[in-house]
Amino acid sequence: MASLKDLRNRIASVKATQKITKAMQMVAAAKLRRAQEAAEAAQPYAERMGAVLADLASAFEGRQDAPTLMTGTGKDDVHLLVVATADRGLCGGFNNSIVKLAKERVRRLQAEGKDVKILCVGKKGYDILHRDYGKLVIDTIELRDVKSIDFSNADDIGKRLLSLFDKGEFDVCTLFYAQFKSVISQIPTEQKIIPASVPEADEAGVHANEIYEYEPGEPEILRDLLPRNVSVQIFHALLENVASEQGARMSAMDNATRNAGEVIDKLTMSYNRQRQAQITTELIEIIAGAEAL
Repeated sequence: MASLKDLRNRIASVKATQKITKAMQMVAAAKLRRAQEAAEAAQPYAERMGAVLADLASAFEGRQDAPTLMTGTGKDDVHLLVVATADRGLCGGFNNSIVKLAKERVRRLQAEGKDVKILCVGKKGYDILHRDYGKLVIDTIELRDVKSIDFSNADDIGKRLLSLFDKGEFDVCTLFYAQFKSVISQIPTEQKIIPASVPEADEAGVHANEIYEYEPGEPEILRDLLPRNVSVQIFHALLENVASEQGARMSAMDNATRNAGEVIDKLTMSYNRQRQAQITTELIEIIAGAEAL
């Protein structure tokens, strides 16, 4: 049985931990608000780009001169999986849920005889994946020192993917991230970004009776728009990931704070009982000694 001093030390240690988890919860709540605002601000741009791409894609349907970023290489042999996770932990099952979805995709592709390559965005994803699929990981991009994600971060990753695609390093690229729904709900998502996953015209908000004239022509616009769309999709995923990470961390730290409170209550009860038993024993010894005299 632990001594009273040991119990006091454990109570003090748990209280110190509780203060840390409570502080981390409050910091995550503040960061979550900013991350939500950033994701909401970028959403209209991404939606409108999807609408323009849907309209342009309909004009190139069945044409031989359609861009490779839209139609693909014509092969489906080599798949690049971009797994976007956090660079830090203490955010519940956020990282594991994304990696789990990516692992399922790897197993399916390997069962079909496809070659798989993995590009990790975030240190935690690499830490988990390298145990089973270390040989498939071609590189890891860490954003630990980036205080606030902006488009330049996503554009650097997008240019890296386009460079690999131009060199023939892969045929299909799929992005894995967590879509933010609420503090307690982050949905692991996979999205094909190369070749471009263009929505149907009606889904993108383009109506059949709408006629657009583009200047310059459609090929020139697509030549600039399709590479930019890769960076836009990555940027959207990174913003969703940041919001999901902070939401998951806020929920995890709230649970940790409450669990610490329960541990403190149990330790305090044990301390009071043991202290009461010790006092009672001392009183009995005093009374017994007095009667012996």
